[in-house]
Amino acid sequence: MTPKEVLALCREKDVKAVNIRFCDLFGNARHLSMPITALGENTFSEGIGFNGSAIAGWQSIDQSDLVVIPQQETAFIDPFTELTTLNIIGEILDPITLDSYSRDPRLIAKKTTAFLNHSGVADSVVVGPEAEFYVFDEVRFEQDSAAAFYFIDCADAKQHRGRDEPSSFDSNPRHQPGYASTPPADHLLDLRNEMMQTLIACGLSVERHHHEAGTAGQSEINLGHGDLVSMADNILTYKYVVKNVARQNNKTATFMPKPVYAKQGSGMHLHFSLWKEGRPLFAGNDYAGLSETALFAIGGILRHAGALSAFSNPTTNSYKRLASGFSAPMLLTYSQRNRSAACRIPVDHTDPNKKRIEVRFPDPSCNPYLAFSAMTMAAIDGIQNKIDPGESFDGNTHELEEGNLMQRERLPGSLDQALQALQADCQFLLKGDVFTDDVIKTWISHKRNLEVNQLRTRPHPYEFCLYYDV
Repeated sequence: MTPKEVLALCREKDVKAVNIRFCDLFGNARHLSMPITALGENTFSEGIGFNGSAIAGWQSIDQSDLVVIPQQETAFIDPFTELTTLNIIGEILDPITLDSYSRDPRLIAKKTTAFLNHSGVADSVVVGPEAEFYVFDEVRFEQDSAAAFYFIDCADAKQHRGRDEPSSFDSNPRHQPGYASTPPADHLLDLRNEMMQTLIACGLSVERHHHEAGTAGQSEINLGHGDLVSMADNILTYKYVVKNVARQNNKTATFMPKPVYAKQGSGMHLHFSLWKEGRPLFAGNDYAGLSETALFAIGGILRHAGALSAFSNPTTNSYKRLASGFSAPMLLTYSQRNRSAACRIPVDHTDPNKKRIEVRFPDPSCNPYLAFSAMTMAAIDGIQNKIDPGESFDGNTHELEEGNLMQRERLPGSLDQALQALQADCQFLLKGDVFTDDVIKTWISHKRNLEVNQLRTRPHPYEFCLYYDV
């Protein structure tokens, strides 16, 4: 779509307002709105200015000015606004030098694809993210100097079975087996259908959806696969649609990795493959039908998994999901079919064009531009340096005895450990100036000071259960 075509679409749909959206360093969508009369062809080259110092991790107040340039190929009509509104994703420039802004996550994703082409390893990367989420009927939480609590309520949660109310008859899933349940146990079918239709109306491809294993309203809608940048764009739209459809139905949706104790956490399993000149590079005759190239890519991902997790699992809550017994990996293993492995090789297709690896440790709290880019850079490093992934492990990693667990490489156990791993192992990300040293230092500083240390210095409600009477 050209700028002229965008303006023609606005006339056709009688658009009255424009939201120019962008993604900050930490994965939060932002937008600036203006009347349709302010959008012209020159906007697509000159952009509009905004205050970069008001965005976490971006500019200092003495260097605050930035410019956002709308990208015409990303335009779609917002399905939620009362006034007919065009949404369009923008990229960030320095207003003086007109250079691309190094802390713009979308720029980092575009630099990743450029570096992939320059490397000669491949000319395209295809990703298919599966982002899970929870839908609740009510959420309350607070934290101050004298109180800390959270409260969650969901109509299909196990605890509703004992209540004297219509929603508690016999339609609540038993403990754990919420996966692919049918109505009336699946209370959310109509809601997910509405989400699916809204996503399609926004131009996204949807493959399927289902109730996930977490009985307290966990769901998943699978998007079609695509190139790195457009799929990161789509994840932002996916989250926007899921949250707003839930709100329109008097519910609330969250992509928090582990909102419910003793239930499955929400992951974002990433299906990943590399291509060159229209030919898939991951199909071959080695283990699980993989090529040597694919095995080296796995080797790179497993070698750099600690540093990757600082971007793919970027919250303190992320590491409460990576625990035994909940279909999330802890050990750095690879295996076909095995959902307890960090890298799984799906066997649901024999078509070489569909041969891929599934990286299972990321979660949907991540900034998709950065997580997808870091994963790609690790795979490139593995291929270039022929990193052997070692022997596959085809058993259930959650059933390993403690002695065997200790002998195997593990994912970090906390965000602080992941940040330490990133600090020690970031050279593969700096290649081609994809992730700059400035971006990595800013990321580590923000996460450590504003998240890790903030949680570390606060009493936790469970500590009162453990220690109040000492």
